[in-house]
Amino acid sequence: MAQASKGKLNFRCPSCFMRDIDMDMFYDEEKKEYYCLRCSYHASEEEVLAHNEMAKYRYRFMKKRVTSFGEDNEPLTVVDHKAGEQ
Repeated sequence: MAQASKGKLNFRCPSCFMRDIDMDMFYDEEKKEYYCLRCSYHASEEEVLAHNEMAKYRYRFMKKRVTSFGEDNEPLTVVDHKAGEQ
């Protein structure tokens, strides 16, 4: 890892992102993998994309408000949250 450089695309580190830290990853051309300077996470582009999709899935309701939990095995009822409103 002679020199840290940004890759062709900016990826967020999935490990840091799960802890509410927004860190860009760097690309190592010799190893052909992305790595995080903060937490030492490293992975190929495919693995980074898969882990970022997992983070999106876990936080998919972050900007929504649950209006009804329903009965057992019924889906949640949600509405979009508008900032500044209650």
